[in-house]
Amino acid sequence: MSIVKGGGKRAEKARATRRKILTAAGELFIAHGYGTATMQDVADAAGVAVQTIYFSFGNKRTLMKELVDVAIAGDDEPVATVDRQWFRDAVAAPTAAELIERYAAGTSGVLTRFAPLLKVAETAAASDPELAELWRSDEDLRYVVTLEAATALIAKPDAAEGIDAAAVADVLYGLTSPELYLVMTRSRDWSADRWRAWAVALLQGQLCAPLKTENE
Repeated sequence: MSIVKGGGKRAEKARATRRKILTAAGELFIAHGYGTATMQDVADAAGVAVQTIYFSFGNKRTLMKELVDVAIAGDDEPVATVDRQWFRDAVAAPTAAELIERYAAGTSGVLTRFAPLLKVAETAAASDPELAELWRSDEDLRYVVTLEAATALIAKPDAAEGIDAAAVADVLYGLTSPELYLVMTRSRDWSADRWRAWAVALLQGQLCAPLKTENE
């Protein structure tokens, strides 16, 4: 992810311009597709010269990649998900139940931004090998995040018995996937809050020990 370095009014103006371009690109790519929307279309929608987009992002591929990066992160800071404050707060939670609540809240924010771009990104990568190469990684980064959360979860005092980090990571990976999020929020018209409450209930039911009654 490229960022504008430095401070002052000039740097802030450049960051604001980049945000306008990214917002316009996201709306156009979702509405018309990555292949159909041109850089001139993006420039017109953002209210900037097309040369400004090329100067800021280099080309359409890097614009698309940064659009996805910013959607996942929520900003243009070069901070990995596992180092984001919401994630650190989640893994530091005193109980598995609270970790799940915090993790679902943070993940909901990511999915609200990224899920609408999922099909666009997949189609773009399939039609543009050079763009696909920009995203290529030896690791599934989403799984890396879920595995770290799972490793923290199984150490909590209320974690279900007999579960291991790999199994927990698989459950987190599946239930918080952008594909499933889209099924529920787009196909079934759920709100993000309803999805989050549903995910929390399912995850706590599977990954937390049953609550004991007073007679137990």
